[in-house]
Amino acid sequence: MWPGGKVGIGEAMALGSAAAWAVGVILARQLGAHLPPLTLNLLKNGLVLCLLAPVALPLYAGAWPSMPVRELLLVLASGVIGIALADTLYFRALNELGAGRMGVIGNLYSPLVLLLGFVFLDERLGGLQWLGFLLVAGGVLLVSMPARMRAVRPAHTLRGILLGVLAIALMAIAIVMVKRTLETQPLLWVTLLRLCGAMVGLLFLASLPSMRQRMHFVPGDVAWHRLVLAALVGQGLSMVLWLGGYKFTSASVAAILNESASVFLVVLAALWLREPMGRRAFAGVLLTFSGIACMLLGRATP
Repeated sequence: MWPGGKVGIGEAMALGSAAAWAVGVILARQLGAHLPPLTLNLLKNGLVLCLLAPVALPLYAGAWPSMPVRELLLVLASGVIGIALADTLYFRALNELGAGRMGVIGNLYSPLVLLLGFVFLDERLGGLQWLGFLLVAGGVLLVSMPARMRAVRPAHTLRGILLGVLAIALMAIAIVMVKRTLETQPLLWVTLLRLCGAMVGLLFLASLPSMRQRMHFVPGDVAWHRLVLAALVGQGLSMVLWLGGYKFTSASVAAILNESASVFLVVLAALWLREPMGRRAFAGVLLTFSGIACMLLGRATP
């Protein structure tokens, strides 16, 4: 319980989403070698939809949530923009730039959500929360900035940067556009509708001749058990917690706490995969968790 009797469930869900996403990345880190970006995106979201629908639909059978047509279209569009388009562009940019550069570009996410929340949702941060934002941003930057950038062709660098920035911007737009709907509608229902929109968008992309040529894979090379676990944890659980964070707290606070995913990934890699954690990464972890503490204390202050 926070002072004043307020439970920070939104902050807890935002942090849980970041941790679940990091676990999913650890589970799925070898899948990209055998599955093209659009194929991986389609399979993961298809699996989550097949598992979530039998859980969510019986909960609302005979009493479907009342949702205005405008809000329904916004949720479906959010799935197309934030999952079908943004995730596919993100995976493409990842191939162009590598994880280090994309980690740096990913730092644009919370500032964009803060800006959009300020303009469209009339959200404001307190002084302690701004300090938390700066600490989290600095910590994530330390963790994600590679010690040495691998040389790539300038054309690929520019194209990758543009794709990466566009992907992050679409993610921010997609969540802010459904923030008000999330506050009034059941969480699983919005998640299910958003996934339906995403699958429509992904199937449309997959139907394009130019995209079909890039979706080929050898089934025998895919670790299917790893794909299922990655979909359940890194996609399904992470998505429900991610949307829950935006439902129960402000978009600005949720976005900042989501940034801790990069730090959770470094910590899990050190504990789970025994990967070394350098001094800079360790300093980034300390900065990030200090920023999280400021965000939570700022939330708790009456």
